[in-house]
Amino acid sequence: MQVILLERIEKLGAMGDVVTVKPGFGRNFLLPQEKALRATKANLARFEAEREYLEQRNAENRDKAADDGKALDGETVIIIRKAGDTGQLYGSVSARDVVEALEGKGVKRNMVVLEQPIKALGMHDVKVKLHPEVAITIIVNVARSEDEAIRQAKGEDVIATQMASERADELEANAERAANAVSMFEGDAPDDFITPDTDGSENDADQAPKGEEE
Repeated sequence: MQVILLERIEKLGAMGDVVTVKPGFGRNFLLPQEKALRATKANLARFEAEREYLEQRNAENRDKAADDGKALDGETVIIIRKAGDTGQLYGSVSARDVVEALEGKGVKRNMVVLEQPIKALGMHDVKVKLHPEVAITIIVNVARSEDEAIRQAKGEDVIATQMASERADELEANAERAANAVSMFEGDAPDDFITPDTDGSENDADQAPKGEEE
């Protein structure tokens, strides 16, 4: 399908370009969103007649998007998810989840550029296209709790901290078990346990053989 672009479309072309697109993409997205017209002679003539108006409208929309983006660029949103000890999520964070976190900010799902869902805890940069010529970046803080989100925002690697804490607990437990083992051994030692003297002789018995007298 050939269409006339009514605005700049990334990886397709600029306003006024006649491009070939897949029929489904044209019918389901470009045409209903008024981002393009079918490339007929009548529409080509119509576009040329309205070009000045379309360019002015695009410039106004671009400037408005840039103004709106100033307040939103760099903003952080927190999304709470369950995750395992390695930081991998039980599920994922999608573009829809990001839009819900930005409720009231005027961001639509098709504006969020997320090549694949987020599947791990941490701070994630996500691109948002407010206009074909205006893009901003928000930070999605994915954590297991509000406390972890605050710590992550300060730069802490919560998974590394958790692993270090677990390792310290393990070492402490091992040391305690070793101390208990030594204590039990010392407490069970027999009363007649022979302790060698420094010179190798035994300190609890006469070394002379029985029955022998000087």
